[in-house]
Amino acid sequence: QLQLVESGGGSVEAGGSLRLSCAVSGDDGSRNCMGWLRQAPGKEREGVATIDTTGTINYAEFMKGRFTISQDKAKNTLYLQMNNLQPEDTAKYYCAAVSVPLWTKSCTARRGSRGFSDWGQGTQVTVSS
Repeated sequence: QLQLVESGGGSVEAGGSLRLSCAVSGDDGSRNCMGWLRQAPGKEREGVATIDTTGTINYAEFMKGRFTISQDKAKNTLYLQMNNLQPEDTAKYYCAAVSVPLWTKSCTARRGSRGFSDWGQGTQVTVSS
């Protein structure tokens, strides 16, 4: 059974940086699309960034170049480097995975909360002004 465990959240001031990690275990190799999503209080969960097994990356437009998704296959870990954080980035951040036909190019941040089959428990990011 796939397990996703996020870490690295915390509280920072505006302009600060954080790096989130997602440790993956129990992977049978079937999930070829992984992503980060976030959910702010009172808002729907939204996609932040995705990466597939070919290394193709997709970002939500609101990232504006501030966030970087990456993976270390040797460590079975997914990362999200977040720079120049702003108060509107305050949310709980989730790691997620799903199996998709890569030829459809559907491993994108637009998948949203219904587009993933496996989820971590989330890690809180709070940005103060």
